[in-house]
Amino acid sequence: MRVVVAMSGGVDSSVAAAILAASGHDVVGLSMQLYDQSDTQAFGSCCSLDDLHDARRVAAAIGIPHYILNFERQFQQTVVANFVGEYLAGRTPLPCAHCNSDLKFSTLLDRAQGLGADVVATGHYARVERSAGGAWHLRRGHDPDKDQSYFLFSLTQEQLGRAAFPVGALTKLEVRAHARALGLRVADKPDSQEICFIPDGDYAAFVERQVPTAAKAGVVADEDGRTLAAHHGVHRFTIGQRKGLGVSSPMPLYVLRIDAESGQVTVGPREALERRSLTASQVTWTCGEAPEEWRAVRAQIRHRHRAASGRVRTLPDGRATFESNEPLSAVTPGQAAVFYEGDLVVGGGWID
Repeated sequence: MRVVVAMSGGVDSSVAAAILAASGHDVVGLSMQLYDQSDTQAFGSCCSLDDLHDARRVAAAIGIPHYILNFERQFQQTVVANFVGEYLAGRTPLPCAHCNSDLKFSTLLDRAQGLGADVVATGHYARVERSAGGAWHLRRGHDPDKDQSYFLFSLTQEQLGRAAFPVGALTKLEVRAHARALGLRVADKPDSQEICFIPDGDYAAFVERQVPTAAKAGVVADEDGRTLAAHHGVHRFTIGQRKGLGVSSPMPLYVLRIDAESGQVTVGPREALERRSLTASQVTWTCGEAPEEWRAVRAQIRHRHRAASGRVRTLPDGRATFESNEPLSAVTPGQAAVFYEGDLVVGGGWID
């Protein structure tokens, strides 16, 4: 079987390609150039020119062809534009999820078809299986510290049917050991910890470079509407934020609400962040079955967040509502709410 492997230049996708090649598959490595490589100031170590070189070296070492695809325009339109737009709307974006599903899988599946490939494989720590009834199921990776199923919730049944995650049943230590055994130079390469287009972590400055009018004055107010301070743009805040509020207070204050239209950022005590329910839009029922009635699940509202038990059901217009059995802290519009049943991804959507 011909398989296209998305090779980032990291150890995970390198080992994924090696496993498939060793299994006798006809493997083709594809890497995505996501931005102008001459712009050394705007982007960081992830997805860099060095990464592309590493991917090419690995492909040569394991004996597979390798191609680099220019996705600069698609990356700007799909990932960067969404990131900026969400911050300007008072929401907190999740660019890695959009990149994985809206860009990598959607686009690479089209390219794979042109190359006569049946499957696209990546180095994600997740698993895909087919149920007895024929539905495709996305499951957590075996390594709980590296599980990345949260970022893949929006994959459709059609995409899951053509997806492979060769390292999903391995731990990170096993992946690195496999790379060392093969003599791959990326065996001990550090994991990327940053958003690739914001290496310095200064989201506000990035948004302002993209949209100079973003620095729009507003106020920081308490729950009674009393003005406590002025600010220079709602894109500088996220729900649950404590530092950088510009407010002097005898008690810790956190961002509770962001109103992009009025420019008001409301702050208050930590306990005011707690919610018992949420709604999400653009919901994908990853398991292929939308629960019309309440379904018991555990919801994860951030990548490293402990999933909370509760129940979910569909709403009209592609939305869903989740009711939690325990308080949820800092439910953040723009982040993903992903619903699990055991290690099965039931579905997920973008928090309203």
